[in-house]
Amino acid sequence: MRMFTFLEKHNNEASIQMMLRLSKLPLKSSNTFENFDFSQVHGKNVSQLEGLQSLSPLYSHKNVALIGPAGTGKTHIAMAYGYECCQHKLKTYFIKMSELNDMFTQARAYGRSGRVISNLVKPSCLIIDEVGHCVFERENIRMFFDLVDRRYNKEGPYTMIFTSNKQPSQWKQNFNEDDSLLCALDRIFDDALIFNLRGNSYRGKECESYSLTTLRGKATNAELPSAR
Repeated sequence: MRMFTFLEKHNNEASIQMMLRLSKLPLKSSNTFENFDFSQVHGKNVSQLEGLQSLSPLYSHKNVALIGPAGTGKTHIAMAYGYECCQHKLKTYFIKMSELNDMFTQARAYGRSGRVISNLVKPSCLIIDEVGHCVFERENIRMFFDLVDRRYNKEGPYTMIFTSNKQPSQWKQNFNEDDSLLCALDRIFDDALIFNLRGNSYRGKECESYSLTTLRGKATNAELPSAR
């Protein structure tokens, strides 16, 4: 009985690790819900943000958009959601918007557009990070619409997670004008949760700033990591 339990646990862990590797989530510095400091987030809807840990958007077929300036925790939360999906053995894939643009361009060049889109439709959770950090070509916009449209009609648990420092109404600024984008946005936000994160950056909160005087009498600021 003990051997059976051991093998079951081992196989379960191996399956989770495989899911994490295939997800392309950074594994060296795992961003999870456990190491996200929710005490630094304030507002009447904090419970909605914390509720993402239940993976409810995935099971209710809702997309999620995390909007806010750099360092407010958007990507951390998105990665944490993906990590949690992997823990539940749900196929996940993480990609930056600029990488997606390059992937589409290469797929068109080598005649693999259909295969690439099919592969991106398969994951239960598709995370697209940093929307608005690159300009999409017209042909790539149409591939993006095809991807969104096929996921929109996908059966089973699924969700798309987006992070951006721009409001969705501004996303079109980084896409060459095309009706396909408007159609894609309609499907993305047909049933979605949008979180607007405001505030100071979390990055550098463990740093201390010291004002030092050099021999020449000039002031220099040095940022040093504080001891843990």
